[in-house]
Amino acid sequence: MNTAHETCVNRRFTEKEGSDPNMAKKIKGLAMLKIGEIGWIEKDAPECGPLDAIVKPLAVAPCSSDVHTVWEGALGERTDMILGHEAVGEVVEVGSLVKEFKPGDRVIVPAITPDWMSEEAQAGFAMHSGGMLAGWKFSNFKDGVFGELFHVNEADGNLALLSDSIPVAEATMLSDMVPTGFQAAELAEIEFGDTVCCIGIGPVGLMAVAGSNMMGASHILAVGSRQVCVDAARGYGATDIINYKDGDIVDQVFEKTDGKGVDKVCIAGGDVHTMEQAVKMVKPGGIISNVNYLGSGEHVFIPRVEWGCGMAHKAIQGGLMLGGRRRMEKLASLVEVGKLDLSPLLTHRYRGFDKLEEALLLMKDKPRDLIKPVVVIEE
Repeated sequence: MNTAHETCVNRRFTEKEGSDPNMAKKIKGLAMLKIGEIGWIEKDAPECGPLDAIVKPLAVAPCSSDVHTVWEGALGERTDMILGHEAVGEVVEVGSLVKEFKPGDRVIVPAITPDWMSEEAQAGFAMHSGGMLAGWKFSNFKDGVFGELFHVNEADGNLALLSDSIPVAEATMLSDMVPTGFQAAELAEIEFGDTVCCIGIGPVGLMAVAGSNMMGASHILAVGSRQVCVDAARGYGATDIINYKDGDIVDQVFEKTDGKGVDKVCIAGGDVHTMEQAVKMVKPGGIISNVNYLGSGEHVFIPRVEWGCGMAHKAIQGGLMLGGRRRMEKLASLVEVGKLDLSPLLTHRYRGFDKLEEALLLMKDKPRDLIKPVVVIEE
């Protein structure tokens, strides 16, 4: 006998396809066909385990990580894998053991969905449950959120209810951009009065600026060149802008800090050589945090002398964003009470599932007026 939620889901597919609800259901999705190539494919709909949920997207956003994955082959070859890891959605089915969610609930879906009963989660590193970076499942180990339906493991631990007060477009930024940027500030252990340099002021870097500001940094030096990002950075609390087109950013940092350097560095952009710049500009006893996805290169470079021949007490921390319901709800509360405005991030808004490919290609091309595109499928 079908449960109420199974009947509801089956009815939805029957009305859409006019078919036997017991037949295999198909969904459409935007996928990585192979390295360097994307396209629309059809797949079997995901199945719901007893702890899990099936969700339909209400709004999704492409990410630079999707670009690294497809066009740089950063994760290796992936064939016919539906892309995307940033979404808010509506629950259409829950497993028999799910307690906190039901069909019809609007939810924030974090980009990282750990296995909360894993050994790694018990050790405090849930994002690495099952192995390094393995808490990142969407468009890495399994199909992502750019499909008509997608699967969420351990729904009670990995979904968060979405308040009606937060528009779905803005809420999508809570999936990845906000938690990743704030993670940079947290890993840097920013204290009141710190001078901080945020390298890279795309959407994640802007949230690193906002997080640094909230944690009490006094001077925030934001490194970037696009005017739309510069304006947003100032709005989020940047006190100084460093344009890498105007010369070496390390020299500029020392000039703005009277030769002292900075207490903390948050890296949210750049390449394998960016760490070298960070080590040079941070003071002894300082901390460098990295949340930048390095999509290419074999080694990260650290300068020997400026690292004090290995003894300068310049700490380096890199981390994948935290996932989980508690984290999502806490960050959402900042938006609800007006302490965090996410609208400046959304420079390009699309409407309709079929606009996904256009939005992803825009993220790949990164025009100068872009911070972040979002695709609203249903309000």
